Amino acid sequence: MKRRFPLYLLVPLLIALISVPTGFFYVDWNKSGEGAGLYSRDWKPEAIFAYWNPKDFYQSVDTVVGVFDGEQCVQCHQGVTPGIVNDWRKSRHAKPSGQQATVYCSDCHGNNHEDLHLPTPDVCGSCHDKQHGEFIDEKRYGFPSHSLAMERALDAKHFADKPKAEVTACLQCHSVASKCDSCHTRHLFSAAEARRPEACITCHSGPPHPDDETYFHSKHGQLYLAEGENWDWSKPLSKGNYPAPTCAYCHMDAGKHQVADKSIWQFGIKQVNPLTAGNIVKRKQWIDLCSDCHEKDWSADRLKEMDAERKRAWKKLYKAESILKSLRSDKLLFPSAKQRPFYPMNSESDLLHYERIGFFEGQASAFYNVSALERDYFEMWYFENLTAYKGAAHGDASFIKKGHEAMDKSLKLIQDKADRLRFIGELENNIKNDQQKYAPEKLWKNGEYTLYNRDNN
Repeated sequence: MKRRFPLYLLVPLLIALISVPTGFFYVDWNKSGEGAGLYSRDWKPEAIFAYWNPKDFYQSVDTVVGVFDGEQCVQCHQGVTPGIVNDWRKSRHAKPSGQQATVYCSDCHGNNHEDLHLPTPDVCGSCHDKQHGEFIDEKRYGFPSHSLAMERALDAKHFADKPKAEVTACLQCHSVASKCDSCHTRHLFSAAEARRPEACITCHSGPPHPDDETYFHSKHGQLYLAEGENWDWSKPLSKGNYPAPTCAYCHMDAGKHQVADKSIWQFGIKQVNPLTAGNIVKRKQWIDLCSDCHEKDWSADRLKEMDAERKRAWKKLYKAESILKSLRSDKLLFPSAKQRPFYPMNSESDLLHYERIGFFEGQASAFYNVSALERDYFEMWYFENLTAYKGAAHGDASFIKKGHEAMDKSLKLIQDKADRLRFIGELENNIKNDQQKYAPEKLWKNGEYTLYNRDNN
């Protein structure tokens, strides 16, 4: 007797066979619009995006027609863009070592002037295979990482929703994923330049990641400021070559193009167990690196100090979160998610409307759709907390103190505001006439910017 395939297994199997390819088709269709990323059909790029994301947006100029060799490119551009040519002439591309051939404009941009392209990492990788491979391999660590930075920006709902002129600056830094000249500025492409901290602080500065401030306030940074102009930056990033470490020395060990390799990843923005098997390996890598200049025991103690600082920080952050979540559960956060404009790319008919509190949800507070208390917590978590963390990570005690003092102040502010909301909530509960109760959605859903944003973004 033949055994029949169970019907209860056949139905989910058929659903999977239909839904999986349909899902892939839907994602591909969404990415085929004028923009890029998951919401490419919902926005159009500004002209400057061609330089931040050349693979998706660059269009060759049509003012010159013809196919030219490299020497002809140099001859023409010596008159049109002499600064670019002068930088190129000083580069290793123009003066290769040994028997290597000169790398001309046409090798990176193409030789057909009607079909030029800006060099993407794939183009650079055709010669710099090792560096490109390390860079692409960083994707396995997930967000945040250099190799996924552009994808992180383009796939964000708030990026798709905001006017493109407002988010141009976002792509300027996130373009580290789509072109190598974020670190090796064109057309010199100097490794020596990229080894200096200034190459990194173009992007790594400001409230969410005060890497420049904390580095330059540290003893390492002070040594660099005092003596760095006299260092030989042509030397590799290896032991004994530099009197004090820089961003690249620590995060790109021996020049490895993968900054996520040693980091105890996301340690600053969410609570991470520093003693998992993977993190123990990373901690050993850090201790070995610090031991280029310091004793191993001393280096290990610095990591333990950072562990202690993180525990202090998360104790404060979780206390603030618990206050907000309690207000949310008691329906005392105003305006609530249903009383304010819906989050970008969502609609008022969506089933889930909730206030965004905590790690992944809380990041939304940087852009839209939050009450004043949620924004207070966002700044406590994303600005003040990271100030303290970066101070601990870079050896700057002043920023640890500054960050924790700001968190203490914010925690008190959040508690005081929560107490006031509970007091007002009790008063409103005693109002029997619903018409006398305040309706915040009238203010939030009908403002001039809100209406413009709804119709134009």
